[in-house]
Amino acid sequence: MTTTGSTSSVELSTQQGRMIVLAAVLGSGLAMLDGSVVNIALRTIGTELDASLAELVWINNGYLLTLASFILLGGSLGDRFGRRRIFVIGTIWFASASLLCGIAPNPETLIAARLLQGAGSALLTPGSLAMIQGAFRPEDRGQAIGTWSGLGSIFFAVGPFIGGALIDYASWRLIFLVNVPLAAATILVARRWVPETRNPDTTPGLDTLGAVFGALALGGTTYALIEWGSTAAWWSAAVGVAAAVAFLLREARTRHPMLPLTLFGDRIFSAANLMTLLVYAALGAISFFLVLQLQTGLGYSALRAGVGTLPITICMLFLAGKGGKLGSRIGPRIPMSVGPMMMALGALWLTVVSRDASYWTHVLPPLTLFGLGLALMVATLTATVLAAAPDRHAGIASGVNNAVARAGSLLAVAALPLAVGLTGEEYADPVALDAGFDKAMLVCAVMLAAGGLFSWLLIRNPRLLGDPESLPA
Repeated sequence: MTTTGSTSSVELSTQQGRMIVLAAVLGSGLAMLDGSVVNIALRTIGTELDASLAELVWINNGYLLTLASFILLGGSLGDRFGRRRIFVIGTIWFASASLLCGIAPNPETLIAARLLQGAGSALLTPGSLAMIQGAFRPEDRGQAIGTWSGLGSIFFAVGPFIGGALIDYASWRLIFLVNVPLAAATILVARRWVPETRNPDTTPGLDTLGAVFGALALGGTTYALIEWGSTAAWWSAAVGVAAAVAFLLREARTRHPMLPLTLFGDRIFSAANLMTLLVYAALGAISFFLVLQLQTGLGYSALRAGVGTLPITICMLFLAGKGGKLGSRIGPRIPMSVGPMMMALGALWLTVVSRDASYWTHVLPPLTLFGLGLALMVATLTATVLAAAPDRHAGIASGVNNAVARAGSLLAVAALPLAVGLTGEEYADPVALDAGFDKAMLVCAVMLAAGGLFSWLLIRNPRLLGDPESLPA
């Protein structure tokens, strides 16, 4: 099955429609599973491999670095050569890198394998959304994206149970090795049920130089943040800034840009991506710091710490689809403004999680509030970004949004430990971590509140702007 046009007419209620969503969920779920489990495993990995905090940050950020660096290229390749094809290639790559992660003998090898894993994810992640955008009829896309968001949360929900149990009772290595059979199932479903779609107006040639500049910009900046204070950090920052300028100049002048800068001429597209940067920076930082706080500060095991984050995933699992339908009905402005504000209150409330905190009174309520806000806004945010771009650019639009989200998480996790005074081995010191955790949650609350404010000021419901057809379906 191949669709060379920009749209298709698959209905969500059909068997094929359900299987397309399943393939997208399985693919993106591989990346989600690692995101929910690796944070839980960091303390155990640090102990077993004798890793420093900087190395643990790189184990987390190595994956995010290559994912964010090459995800635009992954989206562009999908639009050009076929979204299903690049999705399947990325899944194979991701599984192979996961195998290398599972057998890594030291922190350096694990970091290298995580870099490779992120590159594979950069191919499969934009394809998961672009396949939905390209295959489903417009009126089913909003609900399909909401279903994709909600079902994807199953991986977050299952991850803490399976990951925590594997870490506590077997080995942290199995959290990577389990990706191999999941990847095999993903490939089987995608090849059997997902129609091939691509951009019919694609032009010959790849913007390889643009991809290199983009990777250098993000890589240089991230390395500088992680290694701040060293001589190499200053050189790395200079390389990052120079590469960012070169990337923008390249994309503005080349005939066949990897990232058409005209996409950002749409105010809603730009505003939604700005909100994505702030919200996902906070989300990544909270995921990183909270699990460490539960383990180091409150003495939780890996399994208990993982299960402790379940309120967020339960909210996503049962309510993300409804949030997407609400956004389709009333427009994106309210969900994208109120949701981040609820998350900001949840982050601020998390500052009460100290060494003597009770889970039921200090952890559960703020996490539930945070999860409700996330479920309200996440599907609407994604649908708004995709609806603001032409269908022929579904892959690159998905890639942009995913790149912005991953870059936000990456930069926050790289910068916040230093900003809140955590360096070296202090992640294992309950007193030092407790003080740093409070500061980190305050910063996250400010970022989330800013995201909600920007959405209220910059997002307008398309229906109110006189264009009812442009409202995300």
